[in-house]
Amino acid sequence: MAGTYHLVTLGCPKNQVDSEKLAGTLTADGMVPVDVAANADLIVVNTCAFIEDARQESIDTVLALSDERRDGAKMVVTGCMAERYGSELAESLPEVDRVAGFGVPVNLGRRPVSGDVPSFDLLNLPRPPATRPWAYVKVAEGCDRACGFCAIPTFRGPQRSRPMNEVLAEVDALDTREVVLVAQDLAAYGRDQGVGEKAIVSLVEAVATRVERVRLLYLYPSELTDRLVDAVCATGVPYFDLSLQHVSPPLMRRMRRWGDGSRFLERTVAIRSRESDAALRSNFIVGYPGETEEDHDALLNFLNEANLDWCGFFAYSQEAETFAAGLDGVVDDGLVAERLRELSEVQDGITSTRRDALIGRSVEILVDEPGVGRTHREAPEIDGVVSVPVDLPVGTFQDVLVTGALGPDLQAAPVAEDLR
Repeated sequence: MAGTYHLVTLGCPKNQVDSEKLAGTLTADGMVPVDVAANADLIVVNTCAFIEDARQESIDTVLALSDERRDGAKMVVTGCMAERYGSELAESLPEVDRVAGFGVPVNLGRRPVSGDVPSFDLLNLPRPPATRPWAYVKVAEGCDRACGFCAIPTFRGPQRSRPMNEVLAEVDALDTREVVLVAQDLAAYGRDQGVGEKAIVSLVEAVATRVERVRLLYLYPSELTDRLVDAVCATGVPYFDLSLQHVSPPLMRRMRRWGDGSRFLERTVAIRSRESDAALRSNFIVGYPGETEEDHDALLNFLNEANLDWCGFFAYSQEAETFAAGLDGVVDDGLVAERLRELSEVQDGITSTRRDALIGRSVEILVDEPGVGRTHREAPEIDGVVSVPVDLPVGTFQDVLVTGALGPDLQAAPVAEDLR
């Protein structure tokens, strides 16, 4: 199919990987990408369905792009919303020419018909070389856990890990300097293949021989063994993104999650004892059914004790087909907003203090784009950045001196001429 296409990606890094593979497929079919929707023969929206706000953003984006498209252009909706609400979405969005679930060709320009089945495997599609000095690599699809708030297993299915040789082949083809490994349950990589305990360790070690930086996102806390901690630290990127969600024991049980604040605190202390320069990130759900003031205070206390480098806070979103959808103890929206503000204020202060502590230190950055770099402490597109002179070559590692901090971001100046 010849012509031009415009691809918009919403949601998490895993969706971004899917989009890059879709783009590679469309390009292989002879299509050319364009930056403006009005210039495209085909508009593709890769949607997110994780929470209500994400779904609304997806719908708003589809409608806005529909208004922009030129006569005769086709529009396709794919991704999580297409998979989760396929027929319903097709009926409610007459503006869309096709609602295509995972693996269904997006360039057919027609609405779905009975009997449509996936004709390719998104997870293992080839991918073009990276256009930036870093790239996400998705190593598994789906999830075997049954967290009370999460509907992902209902439309992404059980965990399906990629063979290690295919992951490594993709890393080689990307030809980039930092690889960020992602999956719904990253530390459980390989378990579904019966390849033995902690295959993720072997994968991390193998990727580390191919690129200068390896970073891991979304680690379930019970899977963070000493062996995995050692493997991460050995890469030179001691960055730990732990999916904690909350810390109160009663609420964690209602969430159907492992752990509590004391266990999490013990683990963070152990990591920093092992590597004093380690950076830690987590996300927390606010307003889960049954969350009390005591639960909220427990989370506030944990933040003050743990001193995490980065945190995200999200209002609970009721999702159909989840355990939490039938729970009592719904928290008032106004109270949720108040708790979100309080948590964010506390964590903003902690993050700023930890950033201020870096002033005067020499650090190594990877220059992502003119004037913007990152140390091992910052994941791309998620955390703060390091502002540097615009003449530092993109894609090089540089030693810089931190001269200032502004909230989550740092300012730095070069301390050496070595361009690696």
